[in-house]
Amino acid sequence: MPRRSQSLPRPSATASLILRRTSLRPRLAIILGSGFGPVAQSVSVDREFSYRDLPGFPVGGAPGHEGRLRIGTWHSVPVAVLSGRAHYYEGFEPNEVVFATRVLAAMGVETLLVTNAAGGIHPKFRVGDFMILNDHINFLGMNPLRGPTGEGEPRFVDMTRAYDPELQEHLKSAARSIRLPVREGVYLAVSGPSFETPAEIRAFRNWGADAVGMSTVPEVIVARQCGMRVAGCSCITNAAAGLGGKTQVVSAQEVLEVARTQEQRACNWIGAFVQRIGADQPIAATPTPPLRTVRPRQKKKP
Repeated sequence: MPRRSQSLPRPSATASLILRRTSLRPRLAIILGSGFGPVAQSVSVDREFSYRDLPGFPVGGAPGHEGRLRIGTWHSVPVAVLSGRAHYYEGFEPNEVVFATRVLAAMGVETLLVTNAAGGIHPKFRVGDFMILNDHINFLGMNPLRGPTGEGEPRFVDMTRAYDPELQEHLKSAARSIRLPVREGVYLAVSGPSFETPAEIRAFRNWGADAVGMSTVPEVIVARQCGMRVAGCSCITNAAAGLGGKTQVVSAQEVLEVARTQEQRACNWIGAFVQRIGADQPIAATPTPPLRTVRPRQKKKP
């Protein structure tokens, strides 16, 4: 069960614990939602942690969310992979939902890829499609930046380009390389855990939403506060309420079943994306050691 903590450890303290146990220093992290779980199995693991062993990490119980952090390499690129996330609907406080994201930033991660399962709202979307997030609507009823800010953290965060345009192009290129058709659109986050009503979905469509889910947005907001570049993608696992015919019943079981059918395609796509990120990242130059100053030896006085 979720715990309601009044205070959390400093993200830097948990980050230090992780980094002490691995020699890798990943600059890319991936948060895996439903349908993207097998991505974690593609990583050559250097160090693995259960969330239960990481101070401050929330331990959720959503199906398909393993609750493990893997540090390793994928296509020779150092990565940190969060296999599962905590959800607001599980009873966690906003600062708990985003704690892992703050730890990633404290570890030195510069690029974050967030993934999720979502209901399709756009009339052209079909079950099994993948969508690249180009914007979002926060309808959770909360913002994870509410309350005190940490030292050096901005209070007011610009979200004009929450999803990095260059990273979106990398996702498109990765999809083309494996001949995977992908959509683009706006993701709307609701608190859940009940699914939406048909009237709500009609309203969301009028607002410009293309897909709806119950996660991701808090992590993106905090990642941007921490200066990380963000990319996001959804697996469309069901038609949103009212769009699947008169006999439609939206269920968590349907979401998980469809997500499982798309796992391999998701894994191939994210792998191709990681390759492009690795090729795009400049190799840090080896620092030149400082020159030693050699002082002339003084003659001894007789």
